[in-house]
Amino acid sequence: MAKHDVDLSPLFHALADPTRRAMLTRLAEAPARVTELAEPTGLKLPTVMRHLSVLEEAGLITTSKDGRVRTCAIVPEALQPVRSWLDEQRAIWEARLDRLDAYVMTLMKERDQ
Repeated sequence: MAKHDVDLSPLFHALADPTRRAMLTRLAEAPARVTELAEPTGLKLPTVMRHLSVLEEAGLITTSKDGRVRTCAIVPEALQPVRSWLDEQRAIWEARLDRLDAYVMTLMKERDQ
């Protein structure tokens, strides 16, 4: 990986868990309190806090505290490195498949002659 490339590992690690993806989906609607995010999971608060910590460490969410209430908000631009990497991979594989298709077509034409 080049020096200037963003380390995608924390992003993919954060996105690998279905609970964290569900939290991100919820936060895409609007910021939410930790208790609101915990409710549908059925998980205990320390476990939810660990999930939120992983999301925050990856830069996918920000949190703020007002008194005893901690609110989370999504950082949509944090997914851009993942999107860019996936676009690059798609382009590479599309080019490979195009070359394979051209090769197969050449073989079929040679066989028919």
